[in-house]
Amino acid sequence: MLTTLNTSYTDTRAADLAWALGREPLPALAALDLELSGAKLQLRLLGASHQVLLEEERGVCSETVACIKGSSTPLPLGVAKRVGDWEYQFAARVEELSPGSFAGRAQELLALVCDHPHGLAGVFPGSPHAFTAMLAQRREGQVHWRTWHAYPQDGQLVATRTRVGARRSAPVPLPVN
Repeated sequence: MLTTLNTSYTDTRAADLAWALGREPLPALAALDLELSGAKLQLRLLGASHQVLLEEERGVCSETVACIKGSSTPLPLGVAKRVGDWEYQFAARVEELSPGSFAGRAQELLALVCDHPHGLAGVFPGSPHAFTAMLAQRREGQVHWRTWHAYPQDGQLVATRTRVGARRSAPVPLPVN
C-alpha cells in the first residue's frame, strides 16, 4: 500500500533516528493492520519514522525507530533481547548512495513494498524519493519486518531488519552414566 503522507518533509537526518522497545502507540500518519498466522501486527508510519505493534498470545511487543526527543538510545547496529516469552533481534545499517543510485534504489524499494500485500510505504509531498517503507512476513513461527527510511538530501537510506519469535528453551543436558 502506498500513501502520500499528509505532512511536510523536514530535513531530518539518519543520525537523528533513535530506537526504542516497549513504547506506547504514537500518533500515526498511516497504518496497516495485518493478521499473520495468529499474530496481529500493525505497521505504523510516524512521519520520517516507524512503529510496529505486535500482539500474540504470548504478549505484546512494540518497536519504534524515530526522531524521539529526549531519547538517549541512538539507532543501534544490532540488538538481541528477550522480551517476555520472545526473542527479539534488530539490525540497522545506513547506506550512502550517489544521487543517481539513490533515485534508482528508492524506485526499486517503493515498487517492492507497494505491490506486496504486507507492505506499507509513505511518500512525503514535494520529494518522490523521501519516504518511509515497511514490509512484514511470518515464516518458521517468527514474525519478520524490514523498514527503509530515505533521506535524499543526504543520499542516505536507513535499512532495518527485525525478527521476533518464541523464546527457545535451553537444550536439556543428556544424563551422564
